[in-house]
Amino acid sequence: MTDLGTSEAAPGTGDRARPRAVLPALCATQITSWGIVYYAFPVLNARITADTGWSTTATTGAFSSALVVSALAGIPIGRILDRRGPRAVMTTGSLLGVIAVLALAHAPNLAVFTAAWLLAGLAMASTFYQPAFAAVTRWWGRDSVRALTIVTLAGGLASTAFAPLTAVLAESFGWRTTYTVLAVILAAVTIPAHALALRTPWPPAPTHHTPQAPNSRAVTRSRPFLVLTAALTLNGFAMYAVVIALVPLLLERGASPTQAAWALGLGGAGQTLGRTLYATLTRYTGVTTRTVTLIAAGGATTMALAAVPGPYSLLLLLSLVAGMVRGNLTLLQATAVTDRWGTTHYGRLSGLLAAPATLASALAPFAGAALAGTLGGYPGLFTTLAFTSVAATALALGGTPARPGRAATDHKGRDHG
Repeated sequence: MTDLGTSEAAPGTGDRARPRAVLPALCATQITSWGIVYYAFPVLNARITADTGWSTTATTGAFSSALVVSALAGIPIGRILDRRGPRAVMTTGSLLGVIAVLALAHAPNLAVFTAAWLLAGLAMASTFYQPAFAAVTRWWGRDSVRALTIVTLAGGLASTAFAPLTAVLAESFGWRTTYTVLAVILAAVTIPAHALALRTPWPPAPTHHTPQAPNSRAVTRSRPFLVLTAALTLNGFAMYAVVIALVPLLLERGASPTQAAWALGLGGAGQTLGRTLYATLTRYTGVTTRTVTLIAAGGATTMALAAVPGPYSLLLLLSLVAGMVRGNLTLLQATAVTDRWGTTHYGRLSGLLAAPATLASALAPFAGAALAGTLGGYPGLFTTLAFTSVAATALALGGTPARPGRAATDHKGRDHG
């Protein structure tokens, strides 16, 4: 069994050595980047609006604009990653992230606050899962599922670590000082980690996993790619709307802001726990069964959160279970390209696959806040999101090519799609 922490050659990458420091560095930077740039906002937003007088719709819209930028920037960044590797991209993204968080902390008006989020969107595209997944997929080859699991196990702790920390800091110092402190942490962890740990030369894209490397343009025009993109887009909308709306749902249920933050954090712990099961899931299910089952399970947990009014302990349990499903869905998307079309054009294909889902997730906080009012509250919103997952599940049935590029079935050959 290959040791993921050593510099042994990755299967499928020739004699290229794996950089020793990549996995621990990416684990640390995913926790920190997601925790500060993404998860701090839902914890701080109520304080931001109360302090500034800006509307929740306006601040949430500014946050959503960052996700739109991230989706659009992810496509060209994917091409750069395929050619040059992750070091320059992720180091630059870390710098942009620090500047953006500092700008949020000191924004004098809504226009500057929104501009800071636009800059944060570039940082997200350059430092979040997509570039990390591209790095791991290229360096670890056929062992990439194990390495991806390790990175996302750590990433799942982002809300667990930073949602409660953000809440504690905000109670003592206010939201502006909290963002300033978080910016310092972001700089101290992510900039040196990306600059120093990702220095190993970028190996050429392997083409020998498949009898014939797929043409990326033909793949992106194929029916399975388009259907899978639609399924992941609907799923992304539902999943991210649930994450952002969980805190206001619990506040509506009578929880305190701190209790709601802890529930959000426990969902992050659930992501980490759930991801430990993904490798086992890949051994016993084919790609179609796996995709359909996980998206459907996400819808079921969303419906449970909509239907159960309490007590708080039960809502915590549901948040944990929802996090477990969400953690597996992250790995599902990380491996969607390699499971079906191989690794040759991973950066470009994954960028194109993720872009609509990221756009949907960008609209999710804004649309969720608007729909909650129209639907009479957050339980109605969660019910609608559950039915969105049902539609995504139906689409996922057609999202696998008839003859996958590589390993689109499990080891026993099930689910050829």
